[in-house]
Amino acid sequence: MEETLVTKQVETAYVGSVSPLEVLDATRSTRIILSEAMQFCAQKIQVDSLDAVVDLLRQNDRAACEYCLYGLAKGVATSLGAMDEHVKAVYVLDYDATPEDLCFGTLNQGMPLVHLIVWTERKTAALSSLVAALDRALAQAYTDLVGGPHVEVLLDAQMIDDADIENRAGYGALLQAIHHRPIQIWER
Repeated sequence: MEETLVTKQVETAYVGSVSPLEVLDATRSTRIILSEAMQFCAQKIQVDSLDAVVDLLRQNDRAACEYCLYGLAKGVATSLGAMDEHVKAVYVLDYDATPEDLCFGTLNQGMPLVHLIVWTERKTAALSSLVAALDRALAQAYTDLVGGPHVEVLLDAQMIDDADIENRAGYGALLQAIHHRPIQIWER
């Protein structure tokens, strides 16, 4: 009876959650991801210091926010690929601003989301938990760095598999779209 209980607990932990070591790796990874995103942003907007980048992010400078988001997306994609062997590719999708937002000036004030499409061999709760852990840690690290109101969410990651792509279902359809195709930022 005890052996069955232990076996079931191990199987449940493996299939349905991320181990504490992976959460710790996610927390460590966020420091690296954020640091590299800030350096990428500084290079692209041609400022000499990371303090200047932080000041621009506090002011919601559009160029600084976009370069920072792209740097964050690349870092998250690399981390997901390193932490989950089932991830095949990661794409970034930009769809925050609708024509109405631009016309009427109702864009979201503050840091927008990093929209990712994660192509994986199979959708698992473990991968979803890993993304959630990265999101929480990144949101906290970003809030600590930039200050201001607490950022609750930075990542919007949608998982797709081969069936989604073949059937052109959900976000899988976007990979073969004619207009507004996502950009591949990481591939195994």
